[in-house]
Amino acid sequence: MEFVLLGLSSSWEVQLFLFFMFFFIYVAIILGNLLIVVTVRADVDLLQSPMYYFLGHLSFIDLCLSCVTVPKALGDFLHQGKTISFSGCLAQIYFLHFLGASEMFLLTVMAYDRYVAICEPLHYLTVMNHRLCLQLLFACWCGGFIHSITQVTLVIQLPFCGPNEVDNFYCDVPQVIKLACMDTYVVERSFVYNEHVEEHNNILKTTSEDQEAITR
Repeated sequence: MEFVLLGLSSSWEVQLFLFFMFFFIYVAIILGNLLIVVTVRADVDLLQSPMYYFLGHLSFIDLCLSCVTVPKALGDFLHQGKTISFSGCLAQIYFLHFLGASEMFLLTVMAYDRYVAICEPLHYLTVMNHRLCLQLLFACWCGGFIHSITQVTLVIQLPFCGPNEVDNFYCDVPQVIKLACMDTYVVERSFVYNEHVEEHNNILKTTSEDQEAITR
């Protein structure tokens, strides 16, 4: 089974312009994030700082996230037949949500790190110790995995027997479930509920409890 990606435009001139624009932005993203990752990994002092430790992982996620859809889109801009297999579509959905959710959790952790540094500077090194940083990072990846596997589960159980045109240049849940041959009300509600991701609050609760226990 294959899906047809309608893309952003059917005009060859527009597609060529989009190819070069996306290509230069993609290269800039790759080089920029790769530079940050290498810089943080090469400097031991930066690697021991929680802020730069998380920043290095954030850049790594951004680097991987840009590779999920952009290379396929660049190839499609130069071809008329823009198709993607069902398994390829599921792979895009999985990695898109896995990396995207992990990044969201990591940004929350980084915000908490700055909160502790500003509001509790004397306790900063005690609170944001290496063990807690590893635990928070592990929680980010676990949260991303739970979120993404839920999205894939919502899609893989749907029957597809009608139109196969995805109104986008990559696969994502909202566009794909519209093609299902069944009432998708429950699936859509489940998708919206999962988008809120309760693990987001669990991370904040856990870190807040750790801080309270130490500052008492």
